[in-house]
Amino acid sequence: MEIRDQKFQIQGISLVELAKTYGSPLYVYDGQKIQDQVKQLKEAFSTVKLKIKYATKALSNINILKLMKKSGTGVDAVSIEEVKLCLHAGFTPEEIMYTPNSVSFGEIKEAVGLGVMINIDNIPMLEHFGTEYGNSVPVCIRLNPHILAGGNAKISVGHIDSKFGISILQLKHVHKVVEAYQLDVAGLHVHTGSDILDAEVFLKGAEILFDAAREFRDLRFLDFGGGFKVAYKPGDISTDMKEVGEKVSKAFKSFCDEYGRELEIWFEPGKFLVSESGTLLVKANVIKSTPASTFVGVDSGLNHLIRPMMYDAYHSVLNVSKTEGPERVYTIVGYICETDTIAADRKLKEVQEGDIIAIKNAGAYGFSMASNYNSRLRPAEVLLLDGKAHLIRERETFEDILRHQIDIGL
Repeated sequence: MEIRDQKFQIQGISLVELAKTYGSPLYVYDGQKIQDQVKQLKEAFSTVKLKIKYATKALSNINILKLMKKSGTGVDAVSIEEVKLCLHAGFTPEEIMYTPNSVSFGEIKEAVGLGVMINIDNIPMLEHFGTEYGNSVPVCIRLNPHILAGGNAKISVGHIDSKFGISILQLKHVHKVVEAYQLDVAGLHVHTGSDILDAEVFLKGAEILFDAAREFRDLRFLDFGGGFKVAYKPGDISTDMKEVGEKVSKAFKSFCDEYGRELEIWFEPGKFLVSESGTLLVKANVIKSTPASTFVGVDSGLNHLIRPMMYDAYHSVLNVSKTEGPERVYTIVGYICETDTIAADRKLKEVQEGDIIAIKNAGAYGFSMASNYNSRLRPAEVLLLDGKAHLIRERETFEDILRHQIDIGL
């Protein structure tokens, strides 16, 4: 985002004009930023056989998925619906990793029928898979490395009390199941959590994964999950991809030499690829002063961006209607009948009713976690690509709220 001709712009397109054209609230995605992030990850791991499996759950609009495919990524899907969405967007089954949790075996069977790679994270399901398929269908096994990592307890998924993955302490049991059913284990997977800064955390997970992999002789890939951190606050730091790429690639190549075959290394970034591309544009409805604070009430809330409330996430905010003038301290709040504080005690150019407020870093887990809470409508989405704005989702209407309700004539 830059200021040009006294306007906040992305790819030369005014954010205020976007809000006028498409209304607010409005999700805006910078397609070039997404492509740049993919390129950065590829360059960081240029010395190994890398496959990027974009975490669909972060932002699942089919146009974003198509942009990922165009950029050379595969996808990671966590539900059968995401699998179907990725197929609809043009990904081949071979490009899709399906990593469910706590689903029925019926859903796994459906995914097998669609031809995607299955990633299983519990022993009973692994046994069920073996009973059904034996070694006729390749499978990946998700391990829990017992590493506590992540910026929030809700996104730290590799610790000992996590519901995700098969405990590394149960590896002997896993081998018994694999041997009993002669399973074709194509890959092993770990994911410790999100917002990981330190390359040493990835290396610690790598060593655990390497130790486990030595016991499987026919692997084709090792999947390190995601977890790369992006900067949110002013002065915040993000994962040093160059350092992580160099250190993890070196360790991976050393392992492959020992293993006797060059494997593929997989990563499943979501936030890293799309978070910084996204901006949520909202309109100031009211400026309300109290003895303690001055609130800016906007035409959005936790129904459109739940991360500040659910994860205590920090999102930078800007008054993009003003590039000059005095600053004041405001607390930005939503229009939902809950305490939905988007940003507390922030300096903004003086806000007036009707001004457009930009909420940054809203590309990941923004729209994908949006709801109709308070019977509010979900916003439109716009993708900026090659200096042009493309509407990629229409704003919901009241008819959409009623669409699947059935009036039984009471």
